[in-house]
Amino acid sequence: MSNVDYKPVIGISCGDINGIGPEVIVKTLSDSRMLDICTPVIFANNKVLNFYRKTLPENNITFNIAKDSTRINTKQVNVYNCWEDDVAVTPGELNETGGKYALLSLTTAAGALKENMINGLVTAPIHKKNIQSEAFNYTGHTPYLKNLFEVKDVAMMMVADNMKVALLTEHVAIKDVAQFITKDNILGKLKIINDSLKKDFGINKPKIAVLGLNPHTGDDGLVGKEEIEVIKPALEEANKKGILCFGPYSADAFFARGSHEKFDCVLALYHDQGLIPFKSLAFGEGVNFTAGIEGVRTSPDHGTAFDIAGKGIADEASFREAIFKCIDIVNMKNEIKQQHANPLKKRSAFVLRNVVDEKIVLE
Repeated sequence: MSNVDYKPVIGISCGDINGIGPEVIVKTLSDSRMLDICTPVIFANNKVLNFYRKTLPENNITFNIAKDSTRINTKQVNVYNCWEDDVAVTPGELNETGGKYALLSLTTAAGALKENMINGLVTAPIHKKNIQSEAFNYTGHTPYLKNLFEVKDVAMMMVADNMKVALLTEHVAIKDVAQFITKDNILGKLKIINDSLKKDFGINKPKIAVLGLNPHTGDDGLVGKEEIEVIKPALEEANKKGILCFGPYSADAFFARGSHEKFDCVLALYHDQGLIPFKSLAFGEGVNFTAGIEGVRTSPDHGTAFDIAGKGIADEASFREAIFKCIDIVNMKNEIKQQHANPLKKRSAFVLRNVVDEKIVLE
């Protein structure tokens, strides 16, 4: 199949069935143009999806029930039934049922990603409290995927067209953040981010900014010494290893001055330090991307929104953008793999481009 005809298979977990996940999935995939760029496979149950479909009279979506990977229809929205139970859907309620089936959807979809049954995964929102169980003792999707793919670490990266922000710590209480500001942690995250920017986004020489922990980056040690004792030494070592990183920068003025526009990614040290400016400044809709695993996983940058679930008013724009970004990254990874598989072709194209550029300069 040529690159022009290639359509990645994108798996979708339904999230909490009582949240807005199923609604934004149905709304997004009701646009038939989505089938021109991907083959969607929803890991859920068609009865749950039909419940929400019937509350949205303007949609014209139909489902193909795919019992295994051989029955996926590239011209339809596919549903992989993860369960056959008749489940009571109660929009807006935080209950055990929502967590149980959110977990079943996630584990089935993530397993399909790991086994290469799908090319990418978009996860609808879960509620971190009701999904907790012996099978899911994590603070969110990101640490779960880290464990599933058996990697040493991953990076939660928020992605938009005009900026990327990664986190050193994710869902950690503010009082505990400082203990995670270590040289090894910073070096590990910078390596993951650097590799991801190259392999997932096609940036040859990425530049990464790193924020400080304390006000005014510690004011030369007057209000904190982490910048002097930990962060700066970590950046010096990272640069020696070929990672172009800069900082630490004072977080209060960094985004306000537009400094993020000079870098390919910003490493924030804790959740709100990175996500407040990201959600304030990102043009369009932001997307959560898990850097550091073999597969591609994205998600919208919102939660279950129980307060509006089932009312038909949830905005699907962020979920649609999560699918777009998943497709983009899958395609970029494939393109880079093809280039590495045929280095002679890549070299020839590089030489030809240089010749053309040189001719233009001479003329």
